[in-house]
Amino acid sequence: MISDIKRTIVVTGGSKGIGRAICKAFAAPGVGVYFNFNSPETTGQDTAEEISAAGGIPKGMRVDVASETEITDFFKTVLDETGRIDVLVNNAGITKDTLLLRMKEKDWDDVIRVNLKGTFNCTKIAAKAMLKQRYGRIINITSIAGVAGNPGQANYAASKAGIIGLTKTVAKELGSRGVTANAIAPGFIRTDMTAGLSEKAASDIIAQIPLGRAGTPEDIAGVALFLASKSADYITGQVIHVNGGMYT
Repeated sequence: MISDIKRTIVVTGGSKGIGRAICKAFAAPGVGVYFNFNSPETTGQDTAEEISAAGGIPKGMRVDVASETEITDFFKTVLDETGRIDVLVNNAGITKDTLLLRMKEKDWDDVIRVNLKGTFNCTKIAAKAMLKQRYGRIINITSIAGVAGNPGQANYAASKAGIIGLTKTVAKELGSRGVTANAIAPGFIRTDMTAGLSEKAASDIIAQIPLGRAGTPEDIAGVALFLASKSADYITGQVIHVNGGMYT
């Protein structure tokens, strides 16, 4: 067990974008920040360095959140080294966008598998530790697409809507033991996932945002930090929209 760790944070999909910003936001002396990644393009080194620079104790592992075996091993490592899980942020997600009539079954299955099943796998395992502690904060990253829908994202929107239903159910099941569960629904956020849009497409989206700009990963990370703080002790089962007024 790593004796220097006084608080344990677990973030899925922590190697880039929103996940990396969340890891950095939670990093502080005495805080162990465990994160996974599964993209072949990353090693998680950048995230680990940012956590260390903020005084945190990082550990990144290549793990498929949709694999029960891999996730079980991942959380066993966390618990063996720290003995607790204070905060779980389910952020890992993928997109495979196309119109419904063109969508292949594999495109549907892959997105549901990672986004929704992955959130289920991590929540189920972390919840067991949190129930024993009689404390825990579960924060799920959903999307504006999960509440408003979005053409070309039937699979993604369905997975994110499912996360909202899962969040509300978990909040009711675990609340009596001091565990809260909330979701954050980002709007249009500048990340690698949205970088593929043309400038015109991005400008058209921003024109629909009352605040007149795209969001940043840090905008989401700040809300995650709040939901894990004592100030949010009486908040559970909620979806916090962070979209600049794009959806109300």
